[in-house]
Amino acid sequence: MNNIKVNFSIKDLENLTGIKAHTIRIWEKRYNLLSPKRTDTNIRNYSLTSFQKLLNISYLNNNGLKISKIADLKPEEIPIKVREIASRSRVEDYSINALKMAMVNFDQVLFYSTYNNLLDSKTFSEIFYSVFLPLLEEIGMLWQTNTITPAHEHFLSVLIKQKILINTERLQLLEPKPNTSTFVLYLPENEIHDIGLLFINYQLRSKGYHTIFLGESVPMENLSNLLEFFDEVTFVSYFTVYPESKDIKEYLEKFNDTILNRENTSLMVLGKKFSDVQIENIPEKITIFNSIENLVKPL
Repeated sequence: MNNIKVNFSIKDLENLTGIKAHTIRIWEKRYNLLSPKRTDTNIRNYSLTSFQKLLNISYLNNNGLKISKIADLKPEEIPIKVREIASRSRVEDYSINALKMAMVNFDQVLFYSTYNNLLDSKTFSEIFYSVFLPLLEEIGMLWQTNTITPAHEHFLSVLIKQKILINTERLQLLEPKPNTSTFVLYLPENEIHDIGLLFINYQLRSKGYHTIFLGESVPMENLSNLLEFFDEVTFVSYFTVYPESKDIKEYLEKFNDTILNRENTSLMVLGKKFSDVQIENIPEKITIFNSIENLVKPL
């Protein structure tokens, strides 16, 4: 826990809020909106309080308030104004900012209260698509730029997984539709990013399908056993980090030859890795999707 950030560079603030460093400097100088500390080498250093204030300023500015008007507000009036605007505008933007703040502060209470407020107007699926999914995509970029630590990413991911699992558990007593394909959800060997797959499992269960969730890092050869138990099997997988881009085509061809060599079998696959590669001549039984929604919606 010693690596957890409590201070931020101006570049960190730019990555977290979307406000350019040059603009932040102008706002400091002209409106005295932030008062960073300085290192011995005169580098700006911002506190968690400054980060929270800038998130709120960004939200107000994006909702039509001129920066000069924001500067006239007392510090305690800024969050009040944010809540006032949030009550009559896009709740998603406000919630994403609140969840970022929860992540940076490791604040579970703020996460839960933000989530519960969203439930007043949205279903769980709507929350995932409009808030969790864009937030997770942004968090991935923040981790890559060292703006946040792996601890921050894991903290947020675990809380989101918790909500998916709770909602999935509520569906366990639903009787699956008769005479439908069994969906087998798995991640390829060495792949551990399972939030997307967990949510697909939830969506399939909510539509009345029979699912078997195998989870992370499943060797391909272990999947053939499933075919002995079910007449019709649709495999679903999610490639975030693995297989390597150069190995994806070979993986799909091998999967087609060794797992999909029986009748009534198919593979539905998606994930970030497919934005890195262009795959031609995909086997007929394999379908690549560009989003969770596009995979689930037609079912």
